[in-house]
Amino acid sequence: MTSKAFNFTKQGLASLPVPSSGTISYRDTKEKGLSLYVTAKGVKSFFVRRRISGRDERVILGRFPDMTVDGARKAALKVKNDIAQGMNPNLEKKKMREETTFGELFQKYLDEHSKIHKRSWEYDESEVKRHLAHWMTRRLSSISRQEVRALHKKIGANNGHVQANRIVDRIRAIFNKGIEWGWEGENPATKITKFPETPRDRFVLPHEFPFFFAALAEHEDDTISDYFWIALLTGARKSNVLAMRWQDIDWHLKQWRIPATKNGDPLTVVLPQSAIPILERRQRKTNSIWVFPSAGSKTGHLVSPKRAWKSIKLNATIKYLRSLPALEPLFDDIKRPDGKELSNGNLYKALVKCAKGRKIDLPKGILDVRIHDLRRTLGSYQAIIGASEVVIGKSLGHKSSEATKIYSRLTLDPVRDAVEAATAKMMALGQKAEIR
Repeated sequence: MTSKAFNFTKQGLASLPVPSSGTISYRDTKEKGLSLYVTAKGVKSFFVRRRISGRDERVILGRFPDMTVDGARKAALKVKNDIAQGMNPNLEKKKMREETTFGELFQKYLDEHSKIHKRSWEYDESEVKRHLAHWMTRRLSSISRQEVRALHKKIGANNGHVQANRIVDRIRAIFNKGIEWGWEGENPATKITKFPETPRDRFVLPHEFPFFFAALAEHEDDTISDYFWIALLTGARKSNVLAMRWQDIDWHLKQWRIPATKNGDPLTVVLPQSAIPILERRQRKTNSIWVFPSAGSKTGHLVSPKRAWKSIKLNATIKYLRSLPALEPLFDDIKRPDGKELSNGNLYKALVKCAKGRKIDLPKGILDVRIHDLRRTLGSYQAIIGASEVVIGKSLGHKSSEATKIYSRLTLDPVRDAVEAATAKMMALGQKAEIR
């Protein structure tokens, strides 16, 4: 087997020739001991060759490009350190290969990677347990690419294409870590064709505001309705609004400082004038450190307002449908004999059934609006009133390489102007329609 030496780079390794037979070996000149071999099938694997307990052994690190050059160098350094301390990495790999289950690898992934490097580790945990609980006792080598492909298809049909793609991403990441830690099998989540993803562009439309605001006003829990108000008026991410604290609000400057966002950086959010009375009222009513407290949650604050959101959307949609003259006959047909009102849930089911019988295309109203779309709504109305992309990005805490330098110089003054104008427009729109 021939051997050549050069400084490993992604481009350099990608362009290596494939031998017609046998293997070709290469050595990295930057990290001593790191090598890579290329097989006649085009497989490229990193390895370290060392004498272990008097025997010449080759320790496989992982395959390129699943394992990056930097990852291989770090892995090679760790292997060399382990050998220097008397360990045999190949024996550890054999143990993982023969005994490790998906559940064991996933727990190791959580403890040694996700919880350390990812703010979203709880989401990793919940999503894997939700969709992959049936794999927890399976040996890693028993999970095939065909199974992953079938699971991807099933989740795509039942939970949506984006959800299906993210699960495949998580499976791939977990197996890649397993390979890095010594498992020598093939990652079953590679070579899976993902579903195309269409970016969402839904936001609350001008004619929908009156019905949405009326439904918020009627909701029985003002903590939850106030949460949705602040989510709409600040455009902040759901998790940040849920964990909003009084100590992070600057009443004088009318600003809210989020200590750490999804991007890992702090963010200062403008509090428009329309948000101040809501927050002042909330502060008078609670002595909690949280703006939106919840006695029943482990965190002490609201965690998942999805059920309330569904109820508010349904109420707003029914109000909207009642405002359409063409649908008045439907409402007349489904009145109860005793004159009492049906619950919103039963009323909507009856509307759908009656509309289907009459071959009427029933509008969706705001049933397709998600909580995250409230964030998009603020950005959309800033665009409508003519705010620049830079200002919109700054107000929403977006990060982009093109705008980073501009962000660093941008004050909150133009952001405040854009947010105030956008929220004022939304509030005005909410007063225009007659609600029944």
